Amino acid sequence: MSTSPATLARPSQSSQSSNSSLSTRGQINGVLFVALFAFAVTRLAALPAIANLGLSPLIVGIVAGAVYGNLLPDAMPESWAAGVNFSARKLLRIAVAFFGLRVSLQEIAQVGMPGLVESVAIVVSTLVIGTWAGMKIMKLDRDTAILTAAGSAICGAAAVLAFESTLQSKPHKSAMAVGSVVLFGTLSMFLYPLLYRAGWLHLDTVGAGLFFGGTIHEVAQVVGAASNVSPEATHIATIVKMTRVMLLVPVLLLLGVWLNRSARKAIGADGVKQGARKLAVPWFALGFLALVVVNSLHVLPDAATSSLNLLDTFALTMAMTALGIETRVSQIRQAGPRALTTGFILYVWLVLGGLAITWGVQRLFG
Repeated sequence: MSTSPATLARPSQSSQSSNSSLSTRGQINGVLFVALFAFAVTRLAALPAIANLGLSPLIVGIVAGAVYGNLLPDAMPESWAAGVNFSARKLLRIAVAFFGLRVSLQEIAQVGMPGLVESVAIVVSTLVIGTWAGMKIMKLDRDTAILTAAGSAICGAAAVLAFESTLQSKPHKSAMAVGSVVLFGTLSMFLYPLLYRAGWLHLDTVGAGLFFGGTIHEVAQVVGAASNVSPEATHIATIVKMTRVMLLVPVLLLLGVWLNRSARKAIGADGVKQGARKLAVPWFALGFLALVVVNSLHVLPDAATSSLNLLDTFALTMAMTALGIETRVSQIRQAGPRALTTGFILYVWLVLGGLAITWGVQRLFG
């Protein structure tokens, strides 16, 4: 009795269907695992001992994830890796877009041109100096240098995540950039109020708000530092910081264009000029901008906006936790000291250069 080709094909098709089902189940389990991990991280970050340090759940998430990924690398089933990767990539893009609900055009308008000029000058100069110092002085690869500069220039860990998604870089490079944000941002949160009270900054309340908001890495760190000055300084610093966050969109769009041009000029191993890659347009950045507009128009009730912001923070925590799980210490060792030194160079610039920019802005608009 002969067997038809169709009959022979059936087991293969059934096997493919079974493998696809197992793959999907593994991805879902991976996402659920990251979600439970992120929930534990959120509760951990809420403890007074950690909250008082200004460490957001995002930062606690990448540290906890890295500890787990390195100490227990084989504890998680291999099939769950797809879910971890989904959280670190696709979920990340969605979460960065919804970060736009934290910014409104009305708030940015409150500080006017001084706040805008301060933010643009700090972001542009820090990106340029950080990328140049990282690549030319410290001999870092392009992605690590840009990620370190972005974390210092714009909005800390959230900026690192956004740039990581556009650059499509390795998780350990993001981990090194976030490490710089943690170290120097936390240092700023404690050092700035001490320098202000000692009279070494020579700034009034408005100037302190501009300086704190323009140069400290994370939003939570800005609030923590400025709250030691006055409510007015805290208000100004927060708005200036959110103006820096707003600049994430044009910077990412310019980065996409630059990456495309770099690909056009690239020469392959065979000596043949490579063709242009697909334009790296960060669509999540456009989503970020759209949600800034939505927030500015007050389309959503305040309660809904607050709930979405909480969910967004949780999604960002999941992304950071997933990045931590994928990070290996052996990879960080290769460029760790050089990346940290780049962060230190940027920190010196933010303190001294940022102070000079603040004085110049106040004199220009005073």
